[in-house]
Amino acid sequence: MKYRDRIEINPEILVGKPIIKGTRISVEFILELLANGWDTEQILKNYPQLTKEDIIAAIEYSLEILKEEKVYVI
Repeated sequence: MKYRDRIEINPEILVGKPIIKGTRISVEFILELLANGWDTEQILKNYPQLTKEDIIAAIEYSLEILKEEKVYVI
């Protein structure tokens, strides 16, 4: 799956944070729910505008960002 089809960055929505297209739900918020122990079913029940593919896209987007991160010794 290509997360680019589901993730949008628009400076006019949530100050440019990456969101799920067509919503005001940020990738950060989805990851926070997962980090707090929510499973996919709980997220979908509480946020019916999302799909399982949206949650996967949020994870894929985050993974891509982390892969690009570089650490330099000072």
